[in-house]
Amino acid sequence: MDSTPVFLLTGFLGAGKSTLLNRLLSDPEFADTAVVINEFGDVAIDHDLVRAGKTQVVRSTTGCMCCTAGSDIRTTLYELQTLAEKGEIALRRVIVETTGLADPAPLINDLIPGGSPAVGLRDHVVARNFALAGVVTLVDIETGEAAIDNHFEAMKQIAFADRLLMTKTDLVRDGGSTEGVALFRTKLANANPAAQIFDGKTSDFNPSMLFQARAYVPASLGDDVIAWLALEEAVRAEKPRAHGQTGAGQQAVDRHGDRIRTFTLIREEPVVPAAFRKFMGLVSAAAGPRLLRVKGIVSLSDDLTHPHVVHAVQHMVHPPRKLHAWPNEDHRTRLVFITDGIDPEPVQKLFVAALDNQPSRVYRRFTDLGSGLKNLFHAAVTRPKRDETRKMENS
Repeated sequence: MDSTPVFLLTGFLGAGKSTLLNRLLSDPEFADTAVVINEFGDVAIDHDLVRAGKTQVVRSTTGCMCCTAGSDIRTTLYELQTLAEKGEIALRRVIVETTGLADPAPLINDLIPGGSPAVGLRDHVVARNFALAGVVTLVDIETGEAAIDNHFEAMKQIAFADRLLMTKTDLVRDGGSTEGVALFRTKLANANPAAQIFDGKTSDFNPSMLFQARAYVPASLGDDVIAWLALEEAVRAEKPRAHGQTGAGQQAVDRHGDRIRTFTLIREEPVVPAAFRKFMGLVSAAAGPRLLRVKGIVSLSDDLTHPHVVHAVQHMVHPPRKLHAWPNEDHRTRLVFITDGIDPEPVQKLFVAALDNQPSRVYRRFTDLGSGLKNLFHAAVTRPKRDETRKMENS
């Protein structure tokens, strides 16, 4: 019996993995594809943003999959195989979307022959029925270089890929710089000479090019990849320390350090669009590159029928995008933050103050986010009050 091909879909935070998945899942060729979505955080958002169509979408447990030794990926594949054998799903391929912070080494070790040892019947079933058929890494041309410079995971995601996809290249070309795209391609080729590189915004690009089954051979990707895979086994042999959420009987390895934090903001009532824009603008301006990712679903007071998807990466806050309908009965506003060294408490308090229209509290609640913020927020908060005072004096 032929093995079911498994593809890893990686890319640093905000690279466009969910967007690519939605494009894939609208293609009839990708019917009977199982999608495993791993999310970094305690509240799942990404699975609500991916349209299932005729495919089966399976969401893994929240928390970073690469930090869980046990392993989550083998458990999930075993469950898929069980459903397929019962005839409950058709299974032609599996795409595993990792978190933007995922180190691909432990996941690849779990899926390649000679990698992590089988520890039970589950692992033997997975080894017989599934085969790693490729690693696809998305790289955002706008923030990719900064991610590589500041986060080792981003570099490893590129190094382990046998297919690289440049995203958001149209934004660079719109600015008149085709040379910028060519230069970025050259940098990726230097970082991983063995990988095929695609431009997601060219007319001849088809996402199916990325997910054609092939033999994934780590040795062809260079000595660093082999060394990282060997180091992964050494890491797992050591006594790990707790990190994130894991399943019963599992242990975890902290791969992201103490500075990387995730937290969730939830609002029961619909939010006023202007107040929400103010909140996002203040957070983005203050945190800058430390705001690694914000993704969420927002209930706006002027359009209760439709949810709006919010994305932010570092200093860039993208306009909310309307969905056709709520994905389920949960109509609350839910925002998942992934940050570098930001205390969630002042962000939570700012969220409440901004959405409750309490401008006098915004400055006081947000000064803990770092040096240089006092003047920024003092101006943002007091300017409306000064304007209102002038109006009263002139009346």
